[in-house]
Amino acid sequence: MAYGEGMIDESKIAERYAGLGPELNERQRRLWAAAEARACGRGGIAAVARATGIGKSTVARGVAELGEGTRLEAGRVRRVGAGRPRLTDSDPELLGALEALVDPDTRGDPCSPLRWCSKSLQNIAGALMAAGHQISDRSAGKLLRGLGFRLHANVKTREGADHPDRDAQFRHLNETVRCALAVGEPTISVDAKKRELVGDFKAVGREWEPSGRPVEVRCHDFKDKDLGHAIPYGVYDIDANEGMVSVGVSNDTSAFAVSSIRAWWQHLGRERYPNAGTLTITADGGGSNSSRTRLWKIELQKLADEIGLSIRVCHFPPGTSKWNKIEHRMFSYVSLNWRGKPLESLQVIIDLIGSTTTSTGLKVYARLDPGRYEKGTKVTGPGTGRREHRTRRVPSGLELHDPPQRPTNSFVRAWSLRRHSPRQDAPAARS
Repeated sequence: MAYGEGMIDESKIAERYAGLGPELNERQRRLWAAAEARACGRGGIAAVARATGIGKSTVARGVAELGEGTRLEAGRVRRVGAGRPRLTDSDPELLGALEALVDPDTRGDPCSPLRWCSKSLQNIAGALMAAGHQISDRSAGKLLRGLGFRLHANVKTREGADHPDRDAQFRHLNETVRCALAVGEPTISVDAKKRELVGDFKAVGREWEPSGRPVEVRCHDFKDKDLGHAIPYGVYDIDANEGMVSVGVSNDTSAFAVSSIRAWWQHLGRERYPNAGTLTITADGGGSNSSRTRLWKIELQKLADEIGLSIRVCHFPPGTSKWNKIEHRMFSYVSLNWRGKPLESLQVIIDLIGSTTTSTGLKVYARLDPGRYEKGTKVTGPGTGRREHRTRRVPSGLELHDPPQRPTNSFVRAWSLRRHSPRQDAPAARS
């Protein structure tokens, strides 16, 4: 199409703007449009506005700025004082009122407007508006960030009451395990992972899936009577960086815990430690391997009698089970490996556990334990009462022995199950 003298080719203006416009800021875009309008002469402002979609008033303001020759400081887009005044300038008391609402020192004040409700941005803005301040939730968020506030979840840092011998307790446990490792004796860390429902239930975590096609699971986490549940009990070899997880299907009892240790010894430990004399176990003070559970001690005693080893058990103090090696060296990686994956069957659970590895060489073996372990088993017979002495006889010819120097907290003890070989000259055991 031919253009006569004085006609403006708006398509060329639009083409230049399409290539250059996205790279310009607000001021640069306005001045470029003004320069195009001036170059077009009469009718240039209207032509540029039609070609680019920029408002006529904006182009006209740019023409005026070009005529004034205004220059701004480097990095600025608007002149000083331009734009809406800051909320803190128009309302000097706003910042103090906002800080008073969210300050940690006011959390215990029963008269605080947000003492008993969620401290969301909407609620904060609503409380400020009720007090006569004009502010939106987005502006409240900007002001909070300027004051140094951020969204925080609760952090578990309070360990509770500290025992005066806590340091000595951990030194004692560390020395016991260190000595066992130094002489090449098997040293394991044991614990049970939380019970998992078997079936297409929602799993914690996220995995990469095709967009818009997440894995569909059940709406409600009600136990499936046909599929049941799974109880993973782990045994972690501290020196070998190797573990075995027995997946139980009934109850997490002391008998199940010791059965898992027995399976580890039969499949891995016996071959790795053919000359072992003592098995050292570290465990937390609760659950199926609790320091107070009699059945745990009796079942360990049976295991010691069966495999011909002395068994030394070191329990961690209350509230310190997270320091047990199996927690952060094995179970944490098992959880990462099955994140976002519904545990649809026992075989899926075993496969996911068995495929857990790390860059440092962790190996995990998994097995199904179909045994039925009933709760509420009563332990009766001689030697099952409360220990009154440091050394005493327990059933099946085994001796329960505390080391001569041990922490005073009864929850933290290293005790051993030793095979008892009666000798003619041996003194009678104390009752």
